[in-house]
Amino acid sequence: MKQPTKLNNVNAYAHSNVFFFIPVCFVSIDIHPNARWEQNGITVAGGNRQGNGINQLSEPWGLYVDDDQTVYVADASNYRIVEWKWGATSGQVVAGGNGQGSGAHQLSNPQDVIIDKERDSLIICDYSNRRVVRWPRRNGTSGETIISNIYCVGLTMEENGSLYVTDIGKHEVRRYRRGESQGTVVAGGNGSGNRLDQLSFPQYVFVDRDHSVYVSDSGNDRVMKWVEGAKQGIVVAGGQEQGNGLTQLSYPRGVVVDQLGTVYVADCGNDRIMRWPKGATQGSVIVGGNGEGEQSNQLNGPFGLSFDRHGNLYVVDYRNHRVQKFNIDSNT
Repeated sequence: MKQPTKLNNVNAYAHSNVFFFIPVCFVSIDIHPNARWEQNGITVAGGNRQGNGINQLSEPWGLYVDDDQTVYVADASNYRIVEWKWGATSGQVVAGGNGQGSGAHQLSNPQDVIIDKERDSLIICDYSNRRVVRWPRRNGTSGETIISNIYCVGLTMEENGSLYVTDIGKHEVRRYRRGESQGTVVAGGNGSGNRLDQLSFPQYVFVDRDHSVYVSDSGNDRVMKWVEGAKQGIVVAGGQEQGNGLTQLSYPRGVVVDQLGTVYVADCGNDRIMRWPKGATQGSVIVGGNGEGEQSNQLNGPFGLSFDRHGNLYVVDYRNHRVQKFNIDSNT
């Protein structure tokens, strides 16, 4: 592996036509516009049917991919966060796993997880407990509630430590700077609806280097971009009613945006991952889209979405109880 070059607290990697920026807490990427991915995915977590064994997942939601391709999965219906190292045939419980409950040592339907590298901890959307929890990354036995009274599905963090969290109960995204307990609304917050100043059941969130917020607005079948300080958003994917056309989305979930402003979104209801270039009025299917199923070229309810530093794509395949990795084609 080529060693990183430090650029203003950001690790940079060059690979073929792809240039990657690896900030402290999330992966921001620049992928060649013509990049393609292998159509047959490799199972890197779960895939042994639904269950609570250490080699199984049960209705997983979000994920985080670390620099060494270790995958952290929000294993929702097992009430735990599981770490799967690259090439492993089973995972390791790193948070929860003590049954469903509201104790400090328990989780209840966790929906998403990220790593705060500065504090070497996990930050978890503990959905049914209506809280966001910080959990020690290594040998942690319990978590600390850092945000309360929130129906959190997705979260991400900026390099400066600001945390962005979706709240499907209030149909909004809030930013919490370090030490804040109330936060500031940065998207939505005007009730459920389809106006440009509203969201409806927002799911996952991504923040770019200009502090613009991208959110999968699931109830409106669209992805919205909210520029910092804006009072309303811009539709950057979907928004043409629910459907399976290339101009449409159906219950979008995970969302990632590269340095060119290209939006990658898990189009859950259509069992596909789509790419929408900046300013485009329609997208293209990059993986899936072959009907719901459990074959290696199929998905069945894609939720969480992420890339590693090489541009390989990771998808939480919810109803197949697995995480699929789609390798980038090095010839593109």
